[in-house]
Amino acid sequence: MEPSTAEETTANLSTADPPIDRLDVPEWGIELVRDFNDTLLSRETLFPCTFAVAGLNKATLRFGFVESIDDEEAWYPLLTSLSAYLENYRSLGRDTSFIAFFRPHPVERTLDEYRERFWSVLDFLHRHDPEPWPEGVPRDPDDPWWEFGFGGVPMFVVCNTPAHRRRRSRHSGEMLITFQPRWVFEGIEATTRRGQQARKVIRKRLGDFDGMEPSPHLGSYGDPENREWRQYFLPDDDHEGGGRTAERCPFRPSKTAERGE
Repeated sequence: MEPSTAEETTANLSTADPPIDRLDVPEWGIELVRDFNDTLLSRETLFPCTFAVAGLNKATLRFGFVESIDDEEAWYPLLTSLSAYLENYRSLGRDTSFIAFFRPHPVERTLDEYRERFWSVLDFLHRHDPEPWPEGVPRDPDDPWWEFGFGGVPMFVVCNTPAHRRRRSRHSGEMLITFQPRWVFEGIEATTRRGQQARKVIRKRLGDFDGMEPSPHLGSYGDPENREWRQYFLPDDDHEGGGRTAERCPFRPSKTAERGE
């Protein structure tokens, strides 16, 4: 299954009574994508990630849809759509990401339950990865140069859930996972002037958007004090009641197998 483009999806959602292509946007996904677009393009509350906003405007985001958050059998199409995206993501330019939307579930979940589901999805992708672990990327999540890998590509990953109520930048109508190839950050590292300027803008927007200081878990890739995995699924706030933060990364890449089975 080919991933849907932001341009195709937005076009499907922009008319009063569109003939929706159900292969591109399932019926349950229409409202989720509309809310996603409205959040990123709002002029009243500027969305913190300027790269995501640019990607939506340029139609360089790609969407995938997963029928169940619980049934692993429903996750197999994600292998296909994410792999298809990674085959040509560089042709889309630096402002690109792949967003996986999960079908809404009628039962309300806690933040910890969503956290468990999120790491289960990453573990599933790893176990069924058709390619070797990305060359040069450590397998140990406690290494500051670690990043999640799939299809031979290291990627920064972000999870949004309905249980994120205080931290609005991580809120969504149902769980969604954003995959950003590490390549998109080349040239805007924390040591570069462009990177420093971008971080300053994003952190300012984060504070305004969330109504709280940016999470202390947000750091710079490769910084000895930073751990990428902690940024993937943030607590709802930085105080008791905002969701626990694991001391050890729940994801453990295979040390013996080069490819997922």
